[in-house]
Amino acid sequence: MTEIPPSDFRSRAMATIGAQPIAISAAALVLIVSGIGAILLWRMATGLTPEAERAASGRQMQVRVAQTSEQIMEKAKGLEMSQQESIDQLQTVQDQLHTLQQLITAQRAETKKLSDQVGEIGSSLDSLRQSYAAAQPGDTAERATAKKPVARQARGKAHKSLRKRTKARR
Repeated sequence: MTEIPPSDFRSRAMATIGAQPIAISAAALVLIVSGIGAILLWRMATGLTPEAERAASGRQMQVRVAQTSEQIMEKAKGLEMSQQESIDQLQTVQDQLHTLQQLITAQRAETKKLSDQVGEIGSSLDSLRQSYAAAQPGDTAERATAKKPVARQARGKAHKSLRKRTKARR
C-alpha cells in the first residue's frame, strides 16, 4: 500500500470544496432568503409585529397595574374608614367608662357619707337608750302607783269578754 501524506488530504479536500463553493453559497443564500420570507409572511398573516406586540403587552401591563393600584387604594380607603370607625367607637367606650368611673366614685362617696350618718344615728340611739335607762327606774315607781281611771278599766274588761265570746262561737 502506498501511503498518502497528510498534506495531500488537505489539498484534495480543498480541491473538492473549491470546485463547488458557488453552489454551497447559493444554497445558503436561498435558505436565508426563504427563512426571511417565511418570517415576513408569518408577520403579515398575523398582522402583528414584535414591536407592536411589545407595545400592546406593555399597555396591557400598564392597565393591569393601574387597575391593581386602584383596587389597593380602594382597599386602603376602606381600611382607613373602618379604622376610623373603630377609633370612634373606642373613644365612645372610653368616654362611657370615664363617666361610669365618675358615677362609681360619687356613689362610693355618698355611700360613705350615708354610712357615717348611720353610724352617728346609731351612736345617738345608744346614748338615748342609756339616758332613758338611767332615767326609767324612778319613773316606773311613779307609774305603778298611778291608777287607771275607772271608765278605762271598764272598757278594757268589756273588750276582753267580747273577744272570749267570739272565740268560743268559732
